Amino acid sequence: MFVHGYGCDQTMWRRVTPSFERVVTYDLTGMGRSDLSAYDFRKYAELQAHADDLLQIIGALELSDVTLVGHSIGASIAVLAANRAPDRIARTVLVSPTPSFLDHPERGYRGGFSRKDLEGLIDLLQENHLGWSAQMAPTVAGQPADGSAAVELTQSFCRTDPEIAAHFGRVTFFADCIDDMAGAARPALILHCDDDALVPMQVAEWMQRHVPGATLKVLRATGHCPHMTVPDDVVAAMQEYLRQAA
Repeated sequence: MFVHGYGCDQTMWRRVTPSFERVVTYDLTGMGRSDLSAYDFRKYAELQAHADDLLQIIGALELSDVTLVGHSIGASIAVLAANRAPDRIARTVLVSPTPSFLDHPERGYRGGFSRKDLEGLIDLLQENHLGWSAQMAPTVAGQPADGSAAVELTQSFCRTDPEIAAHFGRVTFFADCIDDMAGAARPALILHCDDDALVPMQVAEWMQRHVPGATLKVLRATGHCPHMTVPDDVVAAMQEYLRQAA
């Protein structure tokens, strides 16, 4: 079951999902083609609300022994869901995950951004949604603005409702899942690009040390979206991990 990241939708997984059987994808509430009227700003101020949605889908489909695959903030959602229902979820695959973008030096954690950095990102997102999208998408994709993944991300970011984008942006960039990751109830494969402008290598190394049962695979790739830019590498890493877990 695949959980996409911020400003994206389930179609971002289309280069990966054909290599697997019994696949479930969906759009996070407020993203893609979901019912935007269902996005309650108070409810979704907590990341756990998205994890609860995921668990409702798993329950409705009567799924068990699930492998949850989450990208970026979707990886955090996957871990929250797995911690809540370890009886249904067997393992997680975390693509470009981070417990927190924000530095927490008092807890020995460096996410790569100060509060000032993140407030600046959110301010720009609120003031100029389209400009923010055009500026951030190439950074996230790790490509020039005319690269295929950068173009797709720009279009996806721009399609997102501006109010929801700003709200979920704050939830995403200030999410603190450090304790949730350190107390993960299910083993995880962590896929990290060796040149990710949003998540430094020190975060991947922290997760390898602190996430129970973690396996770290560093991909030779630029950007934050390897499932879009190097999907064959993501598929190969997932298949090897699943074979070993069988």
